[in-house]
Amino acid sequence: MDLSIPVELESLQQTVREFVRRELLPLEAQVENEDHIDPQVMRKLQKRSVELGLYGFNLPADVGGGGVGPLGQVLVGEAMGQTTMALGEALGRLPQALRLASEQQLDWFLEPALLADITVCNALTEPEAGSDLARLSTRAELCSDGWRLNGAKQFISNAEVSDYLLVLAVTDSSAPLRDRFTTFIVDRTNPGVQMMPRYRKMGWRGYPISAFAMTDCLVDGGRVLGEVGCGFEVMMESVNMTRLYLASKCVGTAREALRLSQEYANLRKTFGRPLGEHQAIQFKLADMDVDIEAARMLVLAGACDGEAGRPSFRIAASRAKLFATEMLGRVADSAVVVFGAAGYMSDLPIERIYRDARAFRIGEGTSEMQRIQIGRHVLRGR
Repeated sequence: MDLSIPVELESLQQTVREFVRRELLPLEAQVENEDHIDPQVMRKLQKRSVELGLYGFNLPADVGGGGVGPLGQVLVGEAMGQTTMALGEALGRLPQALRLASEQQLDWFLEPALLADITVCNALTEPEAGSDLARLSTRAELCSDGWRLNGAKQFISNAEVSDYLLVLAVTDSSAPLRDRFTTFIVDRTNPGVQMMPRYRKMGWRGYPISAFAMTDCLVDGGRVLGEVGCGFEVMMESVNMTRLYLASKCVGTAREALRLSQEYANLRKTFGRPLGEHQAIQFKLADMDVDIEAARMLVLAGACDGEAGRPSFRIAASRAKLFATEMLGRVADSAVVVFGAAGYMSDLPIERIYRDARAFRIGEGTSEMQRIQIGRHVLRGR
């Protein structure tokens, strides 16, 4: 397996790193302290990403996106791991389902989304249905004016700040699982949508996660994304790539934690010697380094499977997601050990990395869900 990186993708990663360094890092402290990003500031950052040709990088070129494949996407993710989850939204990794927009949806939906004139989020998870889609209870009924939606969604990233919500709803409860859902484009300001206050979270400050309910939420027939009954494919087609992307972000964040730990170990002195000369600290740094490199190899291997269109991509993404997210937790904990009391203080980014790391093991399929998929794959004889 050739894991060499093409020059053009190295250039792309460097562009993203410069974007993070110049535009995003200066805002981190403010976002952490306020647990909020001014929407006008975020829109300005997104417009800057558009100017750099980065916004919508993950969408196919034939719909106006950047056409960046799996390998390029994980390199972008690794660079974005150097900043916070909230500020990472500035880059514009858009829902993959936007590629299914119809001709009639181009001027008011797809094209404005690619220009950062509007924002969009996926709304899948429900109070009684997370990974178990069979328990999805949001319903959409055909009526004379279009479709009437009733139900509730929870733990939806960016719901309160997005212009449109991509809502997965049951349109035929008697159909097989893959055929019973449809995806709808719902205006957040629709009078049938009741947005709940955002959740207070352990980490990911400034990154809004909310719940909302829909009561007789009326949308016209032109708000179906893709075909009726194809909602499962619309939402699920991007799951594997999203898992791999999050894994790459974890690699980038872990690398940043190691870099900070290495610098501190060389500068801090204890018992008359640099901290890094103590064998216990060297062991910590060595384990961090090996963990990070192992995770990166799993991410790159998964990206290679994705580039080649191999069926193994699904399990490769699960392996990378499981290992990289768990790895970040270990690396963040070791970084706190290296920094000691200083690492526990909010003045340094180590404390933020430690808090933020936990969420990656939950979003886009928990570690336990990845283990179930991988375990079943092993039992089938790989």
